[in-house]
Amino acid sequence: MKNLFLLFIIMCFAVPTGSAQRYLPGMRGLQFDTGTVNGLKPDEGFYAGMALSTYTKRADRWMFGFEYLEKRHPYREIHIPQSQFTVDAGYYLKFLSDPRKTFFASIGASALAGFETVNWSEKILKDGATVKNEDAFLYGGALTLELETYLTDRLVFLVRIRERLLGGSSVGKLNTQIGLGIKIIIN
Repeated sequence: MKNLFLLFIIMCFAVPTGSAQRYLPGMRGLQFDTGTVNGLKPDEGFYAGMALSTYTKRADRWMFGFEYLEKRHPYREIHIPQSQFTVDAGYYLKFLSDPRKTFFASIGASALAGFETVNWSEKILKDGATVKNEDAFLYGGALTLELETYLTDRLVFLVRIRERLLGGSSVGKLNTQIGLGIKIIIN
């Protein structure tokens, strides 16, 4: 985590950018991000997401997207996958930026809904054990801290920390996501 923060600080100051108009009303950005879940190694838990941001008059933004999250639970010599497919809609408030408008910090709240499957709905494991968890409809919300730095006028580097609370899951309600991403300004 310390190395991730250091990389972000270096990117903020090392990348030359001009002062441009950013966070304008009506601007849109397509965002892609990925990272780890609950501090697990990427081969034990990860997520990947895609979202569309639409900026408002107050330099805040609406975000609409979807995510895939997978955690692998150890069982003897195998891992049992828990997969979540969610869509979300949220509002992000910009609370910090530099005078050149190259660095922004935002906090957001999102509503989430989706579907969860454990072991891809296969109930019987290779050794004859039975998975008792059922597939489930998910509902809940998320709080997100997002740090952005503009690499160019249309390319943005992101660091995201997100806490998801989802009801309906039979394997855990809270998931902390830490990830990196890029945003491409499309207009």
